[in-house]
Formats: sequence, structure tokens, C-alpha cells
Amino acid sequence: MKSLCTMFLGLHQSLESCYGKNGAFPLMGRNSVQRLGSVWVQIMHISSGGRRPKKKIYHRVHELDRVMDLKKKPCLILQLKSIIQSQKHQSLLLRDLEKQVGFVHKWNFMAVIEKYPSIFRVNGGNRTPPSVELTEKAKRIADEEAEARKQMEPILVENLRKLLMMSVDCRVPLENIEFIESELGLPQDFKETLIPKYSEFFSMKDFNGRAYLQLENWDSSLAVTAREKRFARERVLDSVGHARKARVSKDGNFSGPYAFLMSYPAGFRANMSYLEEVQRWQKMEFPSPYLNARRFEAADPKARKRVVAVLHELLSLTMEKRMTSAQLDAFHSEFLLPARLLLCLIKHHGIFYITNKGARSTVFLKEAYDGSNLIEKSPLLRFNNKFVALSGRRESNLCNGISSSHIVT
Repeated sequence: MKSLCTMFLGLHQSLESCYGKNGAFPLMGRNSVQRLGSVWVQIMHISSGGRRPKKKIYHRVHELDRVMDLKKKPCLILQLKSIIQSQKHQSLLLRDLEKQVGFVHKWNFMAVIEKYPSIFRVNGGNRTPPSVELTEKAKRIADEEAEARKQMEPILVENLRKLLMMSVDCRVPLENIEFIESELGLPQDFKETLIPKYSEFFSMKDFNGRAYLQLENWDSSLAVTAREKRFARERVLDSVGHARKARVSKDGNFSGPYAFLMSYPAGFRANMSYLEEVQRWQKMEFPSPYLNARRFEAADPKARKRVVAVLHELLSLTMEKRMTSAQLDAFHSEFLLPARLLLCLIKHHGIFYITNKGARSTVFLKEAYDGSNLIEKSPLLRFNNKFVALSGRRESNLCNGISSSHIVT
């Protein structure tokens, strides 16, 4: 009994250390046991009188779960395209496919080759070893990638600068940048091509035996978040120029300079006291994610809300407004994220969505999607969509062109 009480007390302290009683809205009760290894999170509340414990469910967003299902085939197509293009003669011997992707994944790619003859053409046979190359039409579209990469370059440079500006020391380990290079849209050789080209913005330096990407100069004009840009576009003013007085919103949304766009799943039913607490949190001001995190006390409710803004901005810098939980976790030290990051994401389930669909758990920025479709697409994503459309898929904005080293199962 003593050990059980100790467990509940420890969990309660962990929740309060992450959110506190002020400036955050409650999703979980005081005494909770959460199962975080699946898409839904079950919260068991201790009750008295022998009643069955209450349950709270982390509601699925089926449209975002579907994103993970729909991206598998496009990713395989784009990976195979990259592998073929990396060959000296733009042709890959089928016997060498296993060397590129491994024995198990080879069969997934063989199925793609067979299923999409409009993209991949198999040559050889008899005495000539069979090989695969792109069809003429696929080659013509693939040639457009260079222009898409050219259009991406200023976007990548700005996003990298913003990423470094949010870090506490204006530098991030290079291995962390490489960990999310596909999510950002960076080319695989960005260290040899992009970074030296913009030496006025970046440098690569060693600190304590570890390679870092260092920001060379600060630009205050970049210290504006995606949330602030959205508010500037969408704010509603009356004829006198004052913000309209808002009632308590039934969906958690509030028009104000410190508010976040909320989107709760269809099965979630919030009572009035919950919504009032959400509105108080939405109205509460907080420091910019571009101010140094060391200046603030972690226990301050405003600092806690700032953490939400940091996560929001970090996801906004990615092409598809999503990252795996492991990728977010890799930036703990650089952005001084809370130790119990997953609990923070669950707490703010109107802003973020966590799915365990796919090989790894993935965190979505909910406002970036309309159903299963990404609302704003970068030039590289538009190119990927156009190439994958050769397979007959209408909408394939679900893969960012993962390198061949990241195999989709």
C-alpha cells in the first residue's frame, strides 16, 4: 500500500511540475496512471465507495492517423527515385537493391516497381542482368526537382536561422540538425553546400568535442513566430480599432495576441468550467520563444505557456508540421524543454496530436491540417506530389522525400 501511494504521489508531482495549477487547463485528474505506449492514453482515477474508476481517453483524430497510413507508398516511390538517381548511369541493377535497402525492405521496393510501371521501367533479362530506371515521363518530372530545391533554399536558410535563434546558446549539435534534415527539407549534403554558401549566417564549430551549427548574427526581424503571423493576418477589429469582446468559446478558441488555435476531436466534450480555464490560459501573456529560456523560471505559468509556443514554432519550421517524438526529445537541452515533454503535449491536445501509427510516435501541429491534407505546401512538397501523382494518386502530400537511409516499413 505504501509503494502504491508513493507511485501516485510521484505522478501527481510530475504533473504539477510540468503544468501547475495556474495558466494551464486540466486534462488529467490528481491521481492518475497513464499508458503512453499507445495512441490513446487511459487515466484511472482512484474513487471511493467501491465504484468503478473513471476513465479519460486520449481521443483519436482519425484524419491525422490516416496521414501516416497514406504516406507509406509515396515515401517508397520517392526513396527509390533517389536511389536510382544516385547511380552513375541512372539505373540500378535489381540484384544491388538489397545492398541499398536491406533484404527485408527489398521486397517492398520490388512490389513498388511492379505496381507502378508508369514510374519505373525494368530492363534486361536473359543474359543481361535486370535493372530498373525511371520512365521517360518520370525523368522529365524528376528534372524539375532542381528548380524546387532552388526555390527551397531561401526558406531553408531562414528556418535554420530561426531554429538557432530559439536555442539558448544560438547553436545546435549538427547531429540534431541531421536528425531532422528530411523534416526541414534540407539536402543530404547541406553541410558541404548550404552552410559554406551562407557563412555570414552560419558556421560549424566544435564545443567539448562535439560539432555544432552556430548562428553568426542575430536578426530581430526573424524573431516573429508563425502563431504571431497568423494572428496578424486573422485578427478581428471593430470600426474603432479595438479588439471585439469575446464570449467564452465553445471550441477553446479566443481572438487575442497570446492565443493559440485550438481543435478538439469530435468525441471530446468540454464543460463550461474547462472552457473558462482554457480562455484564461489563452488570454495569459507569455515571453517570446525567441527570448533566451534561461531568463525565466520553469515553474512560472507564463514560462510554461512559452514552452508550448516553442514546440508550436519548432513544428511550424518543418515542411509537414510534424516530427517524431524522438526528434522533439533530441532538442531538450537546446530549448530547455520540460523533462516530461510527452505530458505537456498530451495536456495541450487542442494544439498537438500524438499518433502511434507507423514505426514511431509522431507529433502533429493540428492547425496545419485540413482533415488529412496539409494546408500550406513548400515547393519541394509540391514537386514530390507531382512526381508521386504519376502513380495515379490524387493527393500525396504525405511524404517529404525521406532519404534512402530512412526505410519505411
